[in-house]
Amino acid sequence: MEIKNPIPVIDLFAGPGGLGEGFSSIGGHEKGARKFQLRVSIEKDPVAHATLSLRALFRTFPKGEAPDAYYQYIRGEISREELFAHPSIPAEALEAAQEAKLAELGKTSHHEVDQWISNALCGAEEWVLIGGPPCQAYSVAGRARRTRECQEKFESDEKHFLYKEYLRIIREFRPTIFVMENVKGILTSKHNGSHIFQKILEDLSSPAENLSYRIRSFVVPDDVEALDPHDFVIQAERYGLPQSRHRVILFGVRADVALICPALLERPQNLVLERSQAPFTVAQALSGLPPLRSKISRGADSLEAWHYALEEACTILLRPYEAGRRELIDTMKEAATDARKLSSSGGRFIPCSVTPNKMTGKQREWFLDSRLKGALQHEARSHMRSDLHRYLFAASFAKLRKESPKIHQFPEQLLPAHENVTSESVPFSDRFRVQMADSPSTTIVAHIAKDGHYYIHPDPSQCRSLTVREAARLQTFPDNYFFEGNRTQQYTQIGNAVPPLLARKIAGIVASVIDSYRAAKNRQTFQSPLSRQIGDREMPPVPERLESGTPTQRQGANPPQPT
Repeated sequence: MEIKNPIPVIDLFAGPGGLGEGFSSIGGHEKGARKFQLRVSIEKDPVAHATLSLRALFRTFPKGEAPDAYYQYIRGEISREELFAHPSIPAEALEAAQEAKLAELGKTSHHEVDQWISNALCGAEEWVLIGGPPCQAYSVAGRARRTRECQEKFESDEKHFLYKEYLRIIREFRPTIFVMENVKGILTSKHNGSHIFQKILEDLSSPAENLSYRIRSFVVPDDVEALDPHDFVIQAERYGLPQSRHRVILFGVRADVALICPALLERPQNLVLERSQAPFTVAQALSGLPPLRSKISRGADSLEAWHYALEEACTILLRPYEAGRRELIDTMKEAATDARKLSSSGGRFIPCSVTPNKMTGKQREWFLDSRLKGALQHEARSHMRSDLHRYLFAASFAKLRKESPKIHQFPEQLLPAHENVTSESVPFSDRFRVQMADSPSTTIVAHIAKDGHYYIHPDPSQCRSLTVREAARLQTFPDNYFFEGNRTQQYTQIGNAVPPLLARKIAGIVASVIDSYRAAKNRQTFQSPLSRQIGDREMPPVPERLESGTPTQRQGANPPQPT
């Protein structure tokens, strides 16, 4: 289980661990080694923390060598307590699992947090800080809700300034590189009339005297005079992810590193994410997972009752809706007939052969684990009969018309009893949204925990919203990644996470910078043993103050795309 000379990583506001999972997945030069090693992950939510600590235990073993007890636990065959007490789990693995810390940054004492980080780094010269402060205060939806409250309460919301906890650790420990993620709404969020993003950039660029960072983009080479704020937005679907997720991600490189790093100085065009040649579609991402029937809520659920509910939807529409729409009704009828082939609504674990024949070889390698021997956390939700009718209509419409219907395209008989039902405004106009099979999904957000209306499965015969595992697939979590808690908590963790596959791509760029810097530093040390000492490290001179790199508006530079 030994990992030789990995680059330490500290993860703040870790959630269920998507960002850390991506960094941990990068292999080192030797077999079984990893390029990065998570040393501390801090998360305040107890359930997400339980997910983190379980994954930390799993990562202590080389790929493919986790003990059978891990698989027994995630399949539900033994308890968590039995897993952590199992004789196949060595003491060092249990100790490594303690990397996940249950703590709330800003409330847990700085001394305790600093002690964790100091002990974990063990004097390492190169290391990486990652994480994303909670985003409710920055998100457009969050701001819309909060501005209906008193403005004073909104202005004093501590979530506006949790990035300062991130900043404090940068100031205290001077990471070689930091990666900070947040929602796109941070670009327009204001506090007391000032743009929060501008302030964050200024603070992160010059966090302390004699400490500066070059703030880079992962999608635009740093070969222009100034970056536009939208140059920091990563549109995940452009870079090989099955989801249209747009997030701001900052790439901070300590100034003394940037000054001598050949990769940054000579080949900045290589230090950006590579555009994907073809989209990674919903159909590919969900490929191989067993089809499921949904269940009925607010009434007795049975296979026959479910089949009747789907056939009922066709009958409701038949006479008043038939004129000019016969093809759509036929599609619904065909789906209702195909639904009779389905009997299972899934469960925590489904023993089966998962064969995702629509995925590429690399995609299969990322998601699959042959030792799992089935599908994990793949259980359909229960839906009201009226929603089953709407789902069958919407998915059939999408299959036939190649687009998800807006609310004004629903027949009158299926419209919900809501005062905004005729509104053309978003989000109500697409209150029932089908995830189209031939394109990446829309953004998976934590709201998926409340209802599935925005996440209707593209196969009308299944007539349901996405399962936890399907949401995890679209977020690119490997199939052996287990989410603790009840189903609502599992959905919430997934919606709040950074997609691990995107994090892996980012980690590859970070690794290139550190490797280049190490090589240059070694050459410099060999050529000239004299260097100026900064703090307790030997580093080249740093100018008293470097340009902050704060972006200015630049017309036509990587314009934002609608989410």
